[in-house]
Amino acid sequence: MKKKICLMLLQVVLGCTALLAQDSIMALSLDEAQKVAKEHNRTLKNASLDVQKAEATRWQTIASMLPQVNGSLDYQNMCGYKMSLGGMDIAMPPSGTLGITAALQLSGTQVVGAYLGTIAMKMADISLKQTEQQIGNQVKSIYYSILAMERTVSLLEQNLENLRTLHRTTQNSVDVGVAEQTDADQLSVQVATMETTISSTKRSLEMLYNSMRLQLGVAPEQRITLSQTIEELINFENALTLLSEEFVMDNNYNYQLLKENVRLAKQQVHMKEWAYGPTLTAAYQYSAKKYFSDERTMNMTPPNAVSISLSVPIFSSGRNFTGVKEAKLAYKKQLNTLADTEDGLNIQHSQLKYNLSSAYESFDTQKKNVEVSQRVFTNISNKYEHGLASSLDVTNSGSNLISAQSSYVQALLELVNAQIELEELLNL
Repeated sequence: MKKKICLMLLQVVLGCTALLAQDSIMALSLDEAQKVAKEHNRTLKNASLDVQKAEATRWQTIASMLPQVNGSLDYQNMCGYKMSLGGMDIAMPPSGTLGITAALQLSGTQVVGAYLGTIAMKMADISLKQTEQQIGNQVKSIYYSILAMERTVSLLEQNLENLRTLHRTTQNSVDVGVAEQTDADQLSVQVATMETTISSTKRSLEMLYNSMRLQLGVAPEQRITLSQTIEELINFENALTLLSEEFVMDNNYNYQLLKENVRLAKQQVHMKEWAYGPTLTAAYQYSAKKYFSDERTMNMTPPNAVSISLSVPIFSSGRNFTGVKEAKLAYKKQLNTLADTEDGLNIQHSQLKYNLSSAYESFDTQKKNVEVSQRVFTNISNKYEHGLASSLDVTNSGSNLISAQSSYVQALLELVNAQIELEELLNL
């Protein structure tokens, strides 16, 4: 009986623990969300693995220039065969040979290849930093979008409550015969439309939360709440100071990657040129042979041997020449791409500054517009309650208010995205 009670209590405790784990909520500030993404985002993890892969590849190339040592064991049985030499029969008994070989090969191509590995590792590191920046900006953009969408839902629910109040008032007036049923019906339709809009907006909000979960690398069922508001995060002074920020092109990750590509192409030219160069090979071999017989025989296997060779290419039927030519053309192409990118980044900087300035002006205008539209809607609603405005006036002012609120939220997001894009270009 006691065992059954203990088992039941254990099941209850485990069930409560599971429910608590399921209902746990991650309350995140923007900095905390970016930190979680930095630790758990899978795209960022892959970029980190690429750095490790590039380092491993570089060491493979370096190791090819270091001594390579191999060991071998051989067994040979000539099945009783005897070699005749000067009228004498020499036995060829079974034998075993232990061999150890140390070899070293050096060429200009290997040296350049190691340098190429260093460049590739640096490019992987730049890509990692760029990915980290992009993930942080994506989290920031989604964070702001969620806050803006929640603000939209709040405004719509406030409008819905106002419409429901007007509808109840109108329906009461219809019931006592001082208003027409069509007025109440119009407001009823507007209430239903508003409810549909709110439901659609909430579904869009959940999609944004799913995007946030993906960026954070958490489980799909993990509940998330944001601990900061738009007012706490938006700093218009910081946004406007970006307009006077100097654009240092060397700080831009795309430009850094392209410059490394140019270096890579130049080293490819050197690698192709070293196809004309010599290859030096040095080797040492130790051999120990054991005969499995007491018969007299002749051991012609030297225990120690050293060899050095120098190989120089003489004629390749134009293969090396065309290889160098191809690499030089690719290098010139990269230089042209670099020049185009420099011009493009300067133009992009000017365009993003223009976008930020325009977005701020639009946001300021829409902020005033939504304040005016709210006052107009409140004024007409009061007039309608006193019979000084029609239901059509209420409907029109309500639609104008919703449109103004939507434009305000959209202008807010455009301002945030314009700021993020300029910060990413400047690498701030």
